Formats: sequence, structure tokens, C-alpha cells
Amino acid sequence: MTNSNNDLIDYVTGLGDDSLILGQRIAEWCSKAPFLEEDLALTNVALDFLGRAQMFYNYAAELHNADLGTDKSVDRITADDIAYLRDAREYKNTLIHELPIGDFAYTMARQFLIDSFGVQFMTELVKSSDKTVSGIAAKAIKECRYHLRRSNDWVLRLGDGTQESHERIQTAFNQLWGYTSELFEMTASETALLTVNISVDTTVLRDAWLKQVSDTLKQATLELPKDEWQINGGRAGIHTEHLGQVLSELQYLQRAYPGLSW
Repeated sequence: MTNSNNDLIDYVTGLGDDSLILGQRIAEWCSKAPFLEEDLALTNVALDFLGRAQMFYNYAAELHNADLGTDKSVDRITADDIAYLRDAREYKNTLIHELPIGDFAYTMARQFLIDSFGVQFMTELVKSSDKTVSGIAAKAIKECRYHLRRSNDWVLRLGDGTQESHERIQTAFNQLWGYTSELFEMTASETALLTVNISVDTTVLRDAWLKQVSDTLKQATLELPKDEWQINGGRAGIHTEHLGQVLSELQYLQRAYPGLSW
């Protein structure tokens, strides 16, 4: 396996992990959302992220298997293997994606922060020199724009709503803010892939992201949190205890019945 392929596998696996874990988290709202229409909307958003994860994982498996050549002594892997058969330290998602859903305000605050980033990120990823990565981004950008419209509207409604809704979403932003810095950090693999125009330089996205977030929070009569703390490590496999908890549910069936398929 070449170093460039290793970097690309790491890259698309990390992007898949972001989508899988967040999709699993959002799915926890199924049957528990504030009202029926929002229950259906959140379920559809969760499915969007899970579908995106499958596309990234399929490509990661394809790259891995291609490097095996004709060596039949080594088992091929599938997208399901990547999703269900790794331990927590092998996941590369950023930490903000694995945090518990909290209350509805917390979920929508997180979605807004991630969706604002996602639109900018996927807009740049479409330009990737890797046709498969670019193709996935082209499909994902449409979903990202829809997700952002929803989460932006909810931030405005909750922030400029009742005193309780205002306090809840302000608290959520304060609790989430320190996790956002990790979205704009570059791993060694991402930096290497940037030299061949495959990855996105996320370090240059923060200013535009911050302006968008600031403008929406101002409209919602909310305060922009201060940069008082930061936490990272997800891309390196250093996670919170919450990832292990979500994986125990996500992976239960496959681990209890190895090789199970529909």
C-alpha cells in the first residue's frame, strides 16, 4: 500500500466517521422530537449523514482492496467492516460529532455549527482532483445546504423566542464552542493530500465560517461564545467516553452475530 493511498484511506475514513457518528446521534431523536414534522425531518437528516458515510466507506474499502492486488490470502473488507468492526480508538471523527444529543436546543446548536462548516467544506471538496471524492461532495453539498437552512432557522426561532429557549440555546453554544476549533485543524494525511489537490485546506475556512455564525447569532439575539478553551484529538483516535457508548449500540448486532447481512 502506497503512502498516498494510506493518506487517502485515512482521509475518506475520517469523513465517513464524522457522518456515521453524527447520523447515529441524530437518529436518537426518532420518535422523541418535539412534534411529528420535526421527528420526520430529523430522521431524514440522519439518513443523509448515514448515506454519506456509506459512500466514503465504500471508497475506503475499494482503495484498501485494490492495494491487495491478487493476494487471496488476505480478506477483502467492506463498508460494513469499517463501520462495525473497529474499536473506538480506530475512529477518526472529530469530537463534536460524538457528543450526546442533549436537549433539542443543544442538537440544533450543534447542527448549525456543523452545517455552517459543512457547506463551506463540501463547496471546496467538490474541487478535489480525486473524481470519487469530488463526486461524493457534489451529492453532499445539496444536503448540506438544506441542513443549514433548517438549523439556521431553528437557531433564530429558539434564540429570539421565549426566555427559556433563549437560555437553553445560548448554553448549548457555550458548551459546544470549544469543540469547533478541531474542525479547522489539518492532519498529516490531509496536509499531504493538499499538495495534490485532493483534500481541503480547512484552516482557511474559519474566517468565513465565523462570520456566518456570528451574523446568525446576532440575529437570534445570542452572544458569540469566547475562545476560552479548546479540545481536540478525534482525528488521532483520542475520543470522549461518549463514542464508546454510541458504538456499543451501533455495533451490537454485528458483533453479536458476526457476518450478519440482510
